[in-house]
Amino acid sequence: MERLNQGDLKNLQLSRLKELVQRLQGNSSFYRQKMKERGITSDNIISLPDLENLPFTNKNDLQENYPFGLFVKPLAEVSRFHSSSGSKGKSTIIGYTKEDLAIWAEVCARSLACAGVKRNDIIQNSYVYGLFTGGLGVHYGAELLGATIIPASGGMTRRQISLLQEIQARVICCTPTYALNIAYAIEELEIPLSTINLQIGIFGAEPWTEEMRRQLEKRLSLRALDIYGLSEIIGPGVSMECSHSRADNGGLHIWEDHFLPEIIDPATGRVLPEGEEGELVLTTLTKEAMPLLRYRTGDISSLSRTPCACGRTMIRMARVKARLDDMLIVRGVNFYPGAVEKILLSHPELSARFLLIVDRQKALDTLSLQVEVDRQTHQKWEGVAEPSEISKHRTRLKEEIKNLLKDFLALTAEVELMPPGSLGSSEAKAITVIDKRNKPNTGN
Repeated sequence: MERLNQGDLKNLQLSRLKELVQRLQGNSSFYRQKMKERGITSDNIISLPDLENLPFTNKNDLQENYPFGLFVKPLAEVSRFHSSSGSKGKSTIIGYTKEDLAIWAEVCARSLACAGVKRNDIIQNSYVYGLFTGGLGVHYGAELLGATIIPASGGMTRRQISLLQEIQARVICCTPTYALNIAYAIEELEIPLSTINLQIGIFGAEPWTEEMRRQLEKRLSLRALDIYGLSEIIGPGVSMECSHSRADNGGLHIWEDHFLPEIIDPATGRVLPEGEEGELVLTTLTKEAMPLLRYRTGDISSLSRTPCACGRTMIRMARVKARLDDMLIVRGVNFYPGAVEKILLSHPELSARFLLIVDRQKALDTLSLQVEVDRQTHQKWEGVAEPSEISKHRTRLKEEIKNLLKDFLALTAEVELMPPGSLGSSEAKAITVIDKRNKPNTGN
């Protein structure tokens, strides 16, 4: 399936799209009304470009129809619920039939194999288990592939390291920020990397930069690969980076027989040609319980059909650089938190953990940055006997950070240096921004 020629793939996609539109017209009052307003039936779907005539779905639609308004199967046929994180507002409930769960296991197994995981490999799964889709998606994909899974879940970092030493997993799966937390802990405990067998890291659930990749590969001595997914579509396993596409920064293979991708202009909704950057839109071609038409993911990417050396023929998406709703506008400057991460990771005395706090005093936006000092730098400072010398080092580092922010983002910020580990160790999605501007003023 992953090596289908383009003609056969397009025929399969068109057949599944027409069948999906028929199902939604027959079983979803929400989509029936939307398609009626546009005068669309499955008979209007003659070719794949006709997808552009179908209505979009967005996060607000899911929230307004919470919890079961977009389900097209009776609850008696729903085998499991999962939920989005709710980090950007009200959570959403996602339903899965038994067939949905089988498809999810299949695309996760494909993703693991795409990353180079073998049947006899041991995988330490450090994604959180529960309503968050990361843990269980990877778990069932590994079992279907035939690999051995350690359901470590998140947290208990020292225990995670002990498991890595004792069981010798070759693969670890978690968020990139939590992987970096593990790396920091290994260095703090002075554990030789030679006692750990990791060779592949499969990281996702949050946007991450090439600088983060270099840090992970250096500190954990593995190949860091990106996995993409979102709970509304199915969870992890929508697309996966292979070692070849990682080498040429070619992006992640989308499993197009299940997920039909588009890139649109987020302002106009116009479909953009291959290679242009915009908002990723996905249609679930095979999902039963809660299929979605043209779901606007909010993730910024682009698409390419440039052949991959691995032999897979499915389209590739560029690594997600940011989410549209992550964009910050501070004093007229637009930027994403990833740009700050990139700046901080370029400095050898800083870690990747940071927190941006945006506020407003009277009519003026204020920006402050809390960033952890790298552990080795912190230890070096602790060894300095003279407090004035430490103060001098801290002042110098603060000024360097301020200058970097000003040079690269044209922003000034108050900088606070934090000791290692003080900003927490996120096992799921890292919180990097607190925007207080839209919160009611309590007078405190």
